[in-house]
Amino acid sequence: MRLIKTLSFVLLIAIGQACNTNVEKQENLESSPSDEAIFPLGELGPASNFTGKAYNYGLVENDSIYNTLAGNVYFEKSARSNWHTHPSGQILIVLDGEGYHQLEGQPKETMKKGEVIKVPANTRHWHGATEDNSLTQMYILPKTENGFVTWLEPVTNEQYNAKN
Repeated sequence: MRLIKTLSFVLLIAIGQACNTNVEKQENLESSPSDEAIFPLGELGPASNFTGKAYNYGLVENDSIYNTLAGNVYFEKSARSNWHTHPSGQILIVLDGEGYHQLEGQPKETMKKGEVIKVPANTRHWHGATEDNSLTQMYILPKTENGFVTWLEPVTNEQYNAKN
């Protein structure tokens, strides 16, 4: 009987440690992509173009055959791009999480997993994660012979937090 009590005690300790480990893993995952992420995290975007942490992983390098640039960006919670434009527009495909995007002069919109957003050519816009969720998005820049991106000023906290 004493052996059963000892084994039960050991089992309870092991279960408790496993639960603590899972809690620690969950806390660490809140600021990094899930283990099920399709692409690697990539390189941290420069603070001159982003508020918060956004990581870019290139998928399709520009060349003279396809004239297209594509990549994946992971935004931590509340991270966002500066305002910017693309001479031939941009396509965003939300792979995971939840974020915002806004075209200048229009209300901020929420974007979720599975949505596709088309940004018209030369339109000032920004995009990034919500306050409570990270965001993983793919971007496609077509007709790169016209150029890639013009980075502009940061999105203010007032603009980011605006309720629409």
